Amino acid sequence: MTLLPAPPTGGHALPLAQGLAQYGDRTALVTAEGEVSYRELARRVEDTARRLGPGRRLVLLPGANTVGALVVHLAALASGHPVLLVPGDHPEAVESLAAAYDPDVVVHPAADEWRIEERRPGSAHSFHPDLALLLSTSGSTGSPKLVRLSYDNLQANAESIATYLGIRDTDRAATTLPMHYCYGLSVVHSHLLRGAGLVLTELSVADTCFWHLFRTARGTALAGVPYTFDLLDRVGFADMDLPHLRYVTQAGGRLAPDRVVHYAELGRRRGWDLFVMYGQTEATARMAYLPPELATTHPGAVGVPVPGGAFSLDPVEEAGGEGVGELVYTGPNVMLGYAHTPDDLALGRTVDALRTGDLARRTDAGLYEIVGRRSRFVKILGLRIDPQRIEAILEERHGVSALCAGDDEGLAVVAVPKPGWDERRIRRRVVDECGLPARAIRVHLLPELPRLPTGKPDYRTVRALARPDDAGAPAGGAGTDDLCALYARILDRTDVTPDSTFVGLGGDSLSYVEMSLHLEERLGHLPASWHTTPIGELRSPARKAAAPRRSWGRAGGRSLETSVALRAVAIVCIVGSHVRLFEIRGGAHLLLAVAGFNFARFLLTSAERRERVRRTGRSIARIALPCVTWTAFAILIGADYDLSNLFLLHNALFPQDMGPGLHLWFVEALIYILLATLALLALPALDRAERRLPYGLPLALVALGLLTRYELVGLPERSHITDAVTVFWLFALGWAAAKSRTLPHRLLVTVTALATIPGFFPGEPRREAFVALGFLLLVWFPTLPSHHRVNQLAGLLAASSLSIYLTHWQIYPVLDDVSEPLSLLTALLFGIAYAKTSDRLTRKLPPRSALAALRPELRGLRRKPS
Repeated sequence: MTLLPAPPTGGHALPLAQGLAQYGDRTALVTAEGEVSYRELARRVEDTARRLGPGRRLVLLPGANTVGALVVHLAALASGHPVLLVPGDHPEAVESLAAAYDPDVVVHPAADEWRIEERRPGSAHSFHPDLALLLSTSGSTGSPKLVRLSYDNLQANAESIATYLGIRDTDRAATTLPMHYCYGLSVVHSHLLRGAGLVLTELSVADTCFWHLFRTARGTALAGVPYTFDLLDRVGFADMDLPHLRYVTQAGGRLAPDRVVHYAELGRRRGWDLFVMYGQTEATARMAYLPPELATTHPGAVGVPVPGGAFSLDPVEEAGGEGVGELVYTGPNVMLGYAHTPDDLALGRTVDALRTGDLARRTDAGLYEIVGRRSRFVKILGLRIDPQRIEAILEERHGVSALCAGDDEGLAVVAVPKPGWDERRIRRRVVDECGLPARAIRVHLLPELPRLPTGKPDYRTVRALARPDDAGAPAGGAGTDDLCALYARILDRTDVTPDSTFVGLGGDSLSYVEMSLHLEERLGHLPASWHTTPIGELRSPARKAAAPRRSWGRAGGRSLETSVALRAVAIVCIVGSHVRLFEIRGGAHLLLAVAGFNFARFLLTSAERRERVRRTGRSIARIALPCVTWTAFAILIGADYDLSNLFLLHNALFPQDMGPGLHLWFVEALIYILLATLALLALPALDRAERRLPYGLPLALVALGLLTRYELVGLPERSHITDAVTVFWLFALGWAAAKSRTLPHRLLVTVTALATIPGFFPGEPRREAFVALGFLLLVWFPTLPSHHRVNQLAGLLAASSLSIYLTHWQIYPVLDDVSEPLSLLTALLFGIAYAKTSDRLTRKLPPRSALAALRPELRGLRRKPS
């Protein structure tokens, strides 16, 4: 048997993690790449435990259903290191918790073996000997409030679950839920405890590849939250041939009784059992289960306490029902208590009994039923309202899926409408059921209900989305929920929380302009680094006090982001020069530098490599699709374009052509550059290099680009100033400017620009001066003094700059002979209209936030079926 290092002095260890080797050559893990035996898993855990060292240290681990993450998790628990398990699919939460708890060791995802970063040789913290695991109860928000779990908690809960499920060493359970979620983690622990196998995957149950793997692995167990069962319905689970399936478990929220009956009867016909379960993170995972034989006769019950646990009901004055009280749980799986700061890691047990906050009753059959949530009862206009009851009524009586949340102002309802139902009809049904006036009920319709990454309802977003439209809110008067609603609307997301940031929500340079203008209008100022600041902190007094003072002008005095101003000025100069109203050239080349600047700001975030690649690909598509659409239309109306323009290949196929086919060179060059950059950063080594050298890598790329700018490498003859290969250095220079954090950094970038821009446009010193001046503003002046009317105009032009560039070639000649100023104005207005139309059509597509509501599920949906 493999022996692990002894637990560090003053600490304990988790027995189930230490005992892996006893199961020898039995299969522990089944992945798409192959199988891992318990003997091999124990060896990897032992090796990793030794790398973590002998002294107890706080290990921050992004949870993921991968071999690398599981090995680190088990190694830390087996050798006595407390683990801070964070949402691996939410970089913002990782950063927030890392900042709050200052872990000694940070584990970074990698393709094979995960990278372990040791921040210090020892530990900066004091730990209680029993402390094993820290879990969040707040989904992906990154809240510093954590649940402190002991080794006894983890072991006892795994034993309890394995007992009532009857887990055998021949079972193989699929990891359908994220490991950082207590339910998903309990599946892992309980099956490893019994020597059973795990079908380890991040695929969604909506993915054909998941079911291929599940059948190949002879899977016997599935776990799901209510949303998982919605996906099972969509993929035809009822008709699947799953000969080895033994049991399906459900937790993570209430499953409607009729759905419980449906799946229990399906299981009875197909030879598997349905276990409806109830739990909380504070109880390590599970507190109750409903025996499968009772599922069809008592579908609304959560069942009986798990082995080793017990329930009691504490009277509650506002419960309003005979025999109803707050459900209180006791058992060996009750947490040690909460942690709010690193100092709390030294605390011992502060909780003996868990007050669940749920209102329940005990039936004559001895089963417990949850009838409401104590903390969710609200009093609105003197009426006591149970939002959970409203949800149930809408679902059971009217077939409308909804989430409800109340506050002092009224009841917020977010619903998925069925055919023929609109906001007014849903509001009428709620009025009938709860007696509130219609004015106190705010209804917002979405194609999908907002959910946390665990699949649980996201009630914070419900409150934000159901707020009245705040377009007319006074400057400085927006609350956090109003700002969340603003972000949700502009970024088309339903998963916005006060801990979200613009960059973390996938914001890019195309949505940045609109957001910055609206935000300044709401706050009365534009906070520094607002795009990387959590929404909840944007209105903090410290940030407001730190806002730059502006005394010029009157009440309309504002500041304007320099990058926005440059985009607006550049596109006007481009069109005006083509119209021949004036001669200020160089706008397209300045836009390339601004594009590199924005690329670094919005796409090179702390997100993991695959997410960076996805966002970059999406940005490329947002540039290419409007271009292809307009080019196709232009060809139809007789423009001098051909198929090389339509497929964005003209610059590559005909580099010497100076005719109309060259019109789209800027778009083509930008797309080529972004594709090349995407290919580079998709490489793990380059991704790691960029994170270690965020300023050094773009400088190296500038140097590489200068080889072609000065023709130091042999290239076919081409148009020097319009070829992607020869203008790449401008993009890289903008990238380096965005990553300049110190005075020497900015000076070096400035000197490089001033040394390389002159001579790029032979015989055109004004063009060179225009590009150089714009670049210097970008580097040294983050914002420029402005006025709110100027901001509105600049924002409109900047947000529409791509569309204006695409369309002006065909629009300005129409009136060119009539009036040059009118020709310029018409081209600008048409481009703005095209941008608005494109944006409106895009918003009619299913919102990406609806698909992203359950991130672990979405990861599977994004993969192609095999």
